[in-house]
Amino acid sequence: MNAMLAMKQYQRVSVQSEVFEASPHRLIQMLMQGALERIAQARGAIERNLFAEKGELIGKAISIVGGLREPLDHEVGGELSQNLDSLYDYMIRRLLEANRQNDVGRLDEVSGLLREIKSSWDAIAP
Repeated sequence: MNAMLAMKQYQRVSVQSEVFEASPHRLIQMLMQGALERIAQARGAIERNLFAEKGELIGKAISIVGGLREPLDHEVGGELSQNLDSLYDYMIRRLLEANRQNDVGRLDEVSGLLREIKSSWDAIAP
């Protein structure tokens, strides 16, 4: 078996195990980290002129950010929930623009916003 293939399969199993055992708080952290990683990878793909790969990676980041929007409870979360929903919507639009225009600046903008949210989320004790 190819060593790289074996490593990827091991990583996949490791992530699946972590997801299965994770608290809701930890799942959100993992989603945010996953989006940040995909955005960074998309940035690299743009810099290397790998546009098909860039499109895939940005698509994955958009899906993850969409996944962060889904559990928002506007009745319980009130204004904070509404603000996060609007911010996630903005991020998705900026990612779409970055994809269309191969714009690393927009990727950096979304990454910065997401890092700020993640930093606050990480500070909250589960």
